[in-house]
Amino acid sequence: MQITIGELEISQPDAPRSREEQLRESRKNAIRCARIADEYKCKDVVVLDMSTVTPIVDFFVIGTGITPRQMRAVADEADRSMEDHGGHRLGLEGRDSNIWVLNDYGDIVLHLFNRDSREMYNLEGLWADAKLVDWQSEEID
Repeated sequence: MQITIGELEISQPDAPRSREEQLRESRKNAIRCARIADEYKCKDVVVLDMSTVTPIVDFFVIGTGITPRQMRAVADEADRSMEDHGGHRLGLEGRDSNIWVLNDYGDIVLHLFNRDSREMYNLEGLWADAKLVDWQSEEID
């Protein structure tokens, strides 16, 4: 935040956001990622609200890709969307993999699997206590 008094300009850091504000923004970004996966024709896209089951991450976005190229395209578009909305990728796994791509945004982790890997890892079963987010109907903007 910039404050100007006469000719004097003072820079102050932005006030920290509350946990509720952070969760709202994270939820919006997770929904954006899910919608990108859906637009790029991923199957069985889900968003899990992880905020009450682990302190490590707020949301998982999980989708099944048909081809590695499709999974990379979704991951790339999710990166662009996150950058446009103030986020950035902290980690990337499986970029050259044919079975799984993971983008870690800190508060959100995007998991894109092929069908067999999705069944094998079964993240929805592993994190069954997480609540499903209705990303298809929830208004975000």
